[in-house]
Amino acid sequence: MRRIPPAALIGLVFTAVYFLGAIFAGLIAPYGMAEVVGDRWEPWSAAHPLGTDSIGRDLLSRMIWGGQTTIFVATAATLLSFTLGSVLGFVAAVRGGIVDQLLSRFVDLIMSIPSLIFALAVLSVTPVTVPVLILVMGLLDSTRVFRLARAVAVDVTVMDFVEAAKLRGERTGWIIFREILPNALSPLIAEMGLRFIFMVLFISTLSFLGLGVQPPLADWGGIVKENREGIVWGVPAALVPAFAIATLAISVNLVADWILNRTSSLKGGRGG
Repeated sequence: MRRIPPAALIGLVFTAVYFLGAIFAGLIAPYGMAEVVGDRWEPWSAAHPLGTDSIGRDLLSRMIWGGQTTIFVATAATLLSFTLGSVLGFVAAVRGGIVDQLLSRFVDLIMSIPSLIFALAVLSVTPVTVPVLILVMGLLDSTRVFRLARAVAVDVTVMDFVEAAKLRGERTGWIIFREILPNALSPLIAEMGLRFIFMVLFISTLSFLGLGVQPPLADWGGIVKENREGIVWGVPAALVPAFAIATLAISVNLVADWILNRTSSLKGGRGG
């Protein structure tokens, strides 16, 4: 702990608080997700530390439940995008030739369409459920992970230990997971933090536009939408989830930068 930089330690603390709150939301939330417990936009009090929202629900409880939804969706979509994007990027770099060209041109085609517009078009004609959101967000973001994974893998595949593995007749899967992946973890881990933040902002934006998490489920973007009118009357209910999104983004960035600094050295292959 003494060797962790202060900025990274602050990021770890805030990130841990948010993730623990999401995991144990059912235990720490004072009220149910959609339980009406008072009048609309009540001020902060002992009974409601963050006041109430636009229809009288406890805002602290909504924030806790909303954090669970936001973090779960963002985490699941990030894992999907990195699993798919990394594997395809590594395959394109190792196989090369027509495989690389087909995958790269397809990714270029998808990336030529703005992600938000693509997501809005898809979600406007499909049922908006949590699994659909995760699938759409993960698939769209996997294109960016593909580009990074392929770029890193291309640099690694020309190294001696990878060439030696190819000469030994090792299969593509063995080369990817035993030779390339250990040496690509550093930039991928750093990028994972950034992509997670993008997913949080993405799901929050979709919910604010009405095509994200649907009521009675709560998420931070939806809470901003529900309480945005209160800003005119000086009610800070819409600013609380915005603050949570900002602090989570900064905290994850600090942790990702620290991990990148600790894992930036290139590791040798394990073949032998």
